[in-house]
Amino acid sequence: MSHHAETASHRNAAVILMTAGGANPRLVINALAPMFANLTVIEERPEAKSVLLRRRAKKLGWIVAFGQLATMVVSRLGKNAVRRRSEAIIAAHGLSDAANPTVSVIHVPSLNDPACHDAVARLQPKAVLTVSCRLLSRQTLAAIPCPAINLHAGINPAYRGQMGGYWALANGDRQNFGATVHLVDAGVDTGGSLYEVRPSPEKSDTMMTYPLLLTAAAIPSVVQALDDALTGGLKPYQAGGVSKMHYNPTVWTWLWNGVAKGVW
Repeated sequence: MSHHAETASHRNAAVILMTAGGANPRLVINALAPMFANLTVIEERPEAKSVLLRRRAKKLGWIVAFGQLATMVVSRLGKNAVRRRSEAIIAAHGLSDAANPTVSVIHVPSLNDPACHDAVARLQPKAVLTVSCRLLSRQTLAAIPCPAINLHAGINPAYRGQMGGYWALANGDRQNFGATVHLVDAGVDTGGSLYEVRPSPEKSDTMMTYPLLLTAAAIPSVVQALDDALTGGLKPYQAGGVSKMHYNPTVWTWLWNGVAKGVW
């Protein structure tokens, strides 16, 4: 069998993409759909902001939680202001963030809901990819019969959690502005690393475009990781460095880093 035929054969296997939806996951879906014939999306409802706020407050305190919520509001309101840069990133990588009607989507309340477990059992995937979704429970991980891979917009383990690219720049750690494709385990971005990418942000990039840039740049590595999973060629490794969890910056931290360091 030729190499091309082998590639075509393994890419006919069932692949599931799990997500809470959004423009960045749509970039990935549209890139994968022409390559993986049996791609199915399982989409959960995003967590309510009130639930997120209460959980953050319990962990970090109400002041910090409200400060992070304010940043999320600013970021959402600013999406239109960075539309031109966002469109330039998408075009430069030959991608599309439009909804794709050719890909089957299964809607579930949560990826940790039995409805998701039932869908996985029915589809029997050979690889699962998670993009922009909540942490998978141990029960969900146990229900997945194959390697589960995550696209994380940060370099692990130093920039686990949220806004990894932003924090790397804010910390003066520009060489670690990047994304990691890694295996999923019960922790937050703690599974073995598979690939890393380190694109160079433009001066016009901000907190509102960093995740988009990192997602777009990481898609070739995502494809490679899925190919590896489908052919039994995964080679995870434990990346070195100090492991640190990050969250969205509070609005006052974001303003300070913008004014003092030029990192918006």
